[in-house]
Amino acid sequence: MAGTASVAGEVFVDALPYFDQGYDAAGVREAAAALVEEETRRYRPTKNYLSYLPTPDFSAFETEIMRNEFERLAARQPMELLSMKRYELPAPSSGQKNDITAWQECVNNSMAQLEHQAVRIENLELMSHYGTNAWKAYNDNLAFMIEMAQKELHKFRKQIQDLNWQRKNDQLAAGAKLRELESNWVSLVSKNYEIERAIVQLENEVAQLRQQQGDENKENIRQDF
Repeated sequence: MAGTASVAGEVFVDALPYFDQGYDAAGVREAAAALVEEETRRYRPTKNYLSYLPTPDFSAFETEIMRNEFERLAARQPMELLSMKRYELPAPSSGQKNDITAWQECVNNSMAQLEHQAVRIENLELMSHYGTNAWKAYNDNLAFMIEMAQKELHKFRKQIQDLNWQRKNDQLAAGAKLRELESNWVSLVSKNYEIERAIVQLENEVAQLRQQQGDENKENIRQDF
């Protein structure tokens, strides 16, 4: 892509890709790639272009459980196995067989386990009854989101297409104007050349006439003598 540099160091692009010819010629793509490669070798960024942005807080969304897990991974410690104690119904130890308090704790544990299983059964029944509709509503919501995203994508694609069409029309109009101006320039240069050649020819003719007249005057002077 061609360009001309301004005084302020900016570059104004003066290429017309929709009008210019020769991009498909042999060696053009390779030459452009070589220019890009050569510039990338010379270009070495010396600063962080994102330094003006605030430093993000990567721990803003971390929970206590996540932080503990990250610390465990950093220390290369094995993952703690899932505890199954809450599902066990152990009897009192042999030394507590006659301890009523120990037996009461076992009974309370069994009642808690029974209630937990009852809640799970109730949740399964609720899911069986209402889960289908909830899943349909969730899918409908996803379908609506997909439809809105596709409409937004179609809108942006249309804007890009309209912009490209506008660029193409502008470049074709500019190219036609440039071709007309170039044709006028060639015509004017040709006319100037013809005028300059006619002037040179006239000057030569005038010089010849002057020389011829001078020769005649000299001949007349000799005849007088």
